[in-house]
Amino acid sequence: MANERFPSTRLSLIRIAVQGSNDESRQALATLCRLYWYPLYAFVRREGYRPDEAQDLTQAFFTRLLEKKYLRDYERDRGRFRSFLLASLKHFLSNERDRANAQKRGGGASVLSLDAVIQAGELRYSHEPRSEMTPDKLFERQWALTVIDRVIARLQADSDRIGKGALFERMKPFLAGVETSTPYSELAGELNTTEGALKVAVHRLRLRFREILRDEIAQTVAHSDEVQEEIRYLVSILM
Repeated sequence: MANERFPSTRLSLIRIAVQGSNDESRQALATLCRLYWYPLYAFVRREGYRPDEAQDLTQAFFTRLLEKKYLRDYERDRGRFRSFLLASLKHFLSNERDRANAQKRGGGASVLSLDAVIQAGELRYSHEPRSEMTPDKLFERQWALTVIDRVIARLQADSDRIGKGALFERMKPFLAGVETSTPYSELAGELNTTEGALKVAVHRLRLRFREILRDEIAQTVAHSDEVQEEIRYLVSILM
């Protein structure tokens, strides 16, 4: 995902998925699906479905979002996008439990090309800790990690554009604000700079991280005054 371009905000993607032509809608929905596939897939797997069932159900869910124009409900009501997606998925699964097989669930056709995303989903799920984490909590944790991954990818893209991608990779471990295996003094020497200059660069990177994080969160909540609350909640999930 680090190489993905970022021409549209989440809200603009939703509007295109709802209002655009068929091709535009599919492309916008495919982008949203690639972003949020895994948190939803992990929820379905934790609900007890087999990998093939979970893959089919998750893809069928996104297809249904497009076919039934469910995203219009979010456009109209505008709450937290993660809450909207999870509630919609639960409703979808409830309706689908009486269906007999994957052919019926998927309708025999897919409007989205997501082979790489689907194949990676179960491999990633196989590394999830076998804890007592509920499907809802697993979804929220993976949603939070998806947001962080998105922020990191945007930082990487920013650095690549100005020819500092390699420098970003070296400074990235300092983003968390905890001790790393490489002290500032050692990395400064490797980069042929001073420890003070490196600390200033890391400080600026952390500020940019927070700025992008706020932007990412702002695209998934209804009101600006909910941004900080949502950030605190997602951080608490990851602690």
